[in-house]
Amino acid sequence: MAATNSGRPAAISAEGWGWRHAGRSTPAIHGLDLRIEPGERVLLLGPSGAGKSTLLHALAGVLGDEEDDSDETGSLLIDGGLPREQRGRAGLMQQDPETQVVLSRVGDDAAFGAENLAVPRAEIWARVHEALDDVGLRTAADGGLALDHPTAALSGGQKQRLALAGILAMRPGLLLLDEPTANLDPAGVLEVRDAVGRCLDKTGATLVVVEHRVSVWKDLVDRIVVLQPGGGVLLDGQPDHVLSEARTMLIDAGVWVPGYVPRTRARTFVPEMAPLLLAAQDLAVSREKPRRRGFKSIPPVPVQAGVTAQVRAGQALTITGPNGAGKSTFALTVAGLLAPVHGKVSAAVELSQGAGIDPFAWKADQLISRIGTVFQEPEHQFVTGKVLDELMFGPRHLGHGEERVDELLERLRLTHLVDANPYTLSGGEKRRLSVATVLAAHPQVLVLDEPTFGQDANTWAELASFLSELLDQGTAVVSVTHDEEFSAVLGGAELHLTPANQAEKQEAGAS
Repeated sequence: MAATNSGRPAAISAEGWGWRHAGRSTPAIHGLDLRIEPGERVLLLGPSGAGKSTLLHALAGVLGDEEDDSDETGSLLIDGGLPREQRGRAGLMQQDPETQVVLSRVGDDAAFGAENLAVPRAEIWARVHEALDDVGLRTAADGGLALDHPTAALSGGQKQRLALAGILAMRPGLLLLDEPTANLDPAGVLEVRDAVGRCLDKTGATLVVVEHRVSVWKDLVDRIVVLQPGGGVLLDGQPDHVLSEARTMLIDAGVWVPGYVPRTRARTFVPEMAPLLLAAQDLAVSREKPRRRGFKSIPPVPVQAGVTAQVRAGQALTITGPNGAGKSTFALTVAGLLAPVHGKVSAAVELSQGAGIDPFAWKADQLISRIGTVFQEPEHQFVTGKVLDELMFGPRHLGHGEERVDELLERLRLTHLVDANPYTLSGGEKRRLSVATVLAAHPQVLVLDEPTFGQDANTWAELASFLSELLDQGTAVVSVTHDEEFSAVLGGAELHLTPANQAEKQEAGAS
């Protein structure tokens, strides 16, 4: 049966509500009293770890189950009923779009939610076409993606748009967005925000959006609610009033208020000609594997080709460009995790130390002690059930580095989470943990994919300052990012990639 009330704007009420994750001694959120009226548009702010994502997951009805040892207090209701019983009322876009791609083709994935709500077939595909156009994934005029385009070939930013399209096609009465623009290029940020606005104008749905950067959403919402870590509501009111009357308080809480850029540690030493560690020469990259045709191997079509770049000790290389340009794929290839389609990646003697010049041929322990990679999706790196064990995993395997764990916990604000399950952390905490686990192995080259994703202003400044220190100590830092302020802090060279069908041969070197 179709969820006939799915499109009606939803009301939210919380009375003394709290949630403690399984295995955690303290609640992620506690004593929350909040009322959101049908059709209201709310921007939910607060420091990293304040419980914003926990609240969204609870409203979507996907928190925990009756068998684990999590603990819920108070009440949290949608239209007077429990969220888990309100099928089709809420659509949640999570921080990691990778977890929301369930089918192999773009059109099928966008239709999945609506199909599960038993929307009539003809209406489903009308909604899918409209939603994909709205988020910029499929337009006939500019050669956008076809409905049968494989989801495995999408970039992280494209998967984020696809996740949003699937939610918009459901026409939920409550739209829940958790950092929806975090992995998007600047043009994509505005495109997705405007797509959300059009959806709200059409449906009148209630909106709760979590986003650290206020300026993107403040003109679309009619209310800002600021959560305080572990507690209830710190501030609640109209956007302009909250941002003007409580600016200092918001800055202290780590909120990205418009016009504010946190102070970071300045580089103290920038070498003019540092030792070369890695070189990419005429590189073509793809995540696909070669296909077999009889006895012949057919290489995949590169997502990026003809790229030359250098990675030098103590210098930063920032990889920029629009979503789908192959930035992450290029970074993973330079890091020795993907084989080049054409061209080569070569390690200098100072980095290889007898392991050979091809990083892709190195054994795991040779790689992690030389090149550390932080993936776009933090959960892809977790291998244990506790934060401390996660940090100790690399050093124990290599036989060194344990002495650095305490420093990493303190610097990246994870000390209070040593016994927590990594999968229960907030998005920002997961990102900092994934960075810390790589740093514990003391790599000479650090490759980071969207390193500032999910960070409040305070943790952003700490992370940027820490990486600045590592650069001064001789570590090379390669970053895939859309964060211009972060790039400015690290300095160094920029490699701008454009989509393969627009690209000409590009070069980047240390400057």
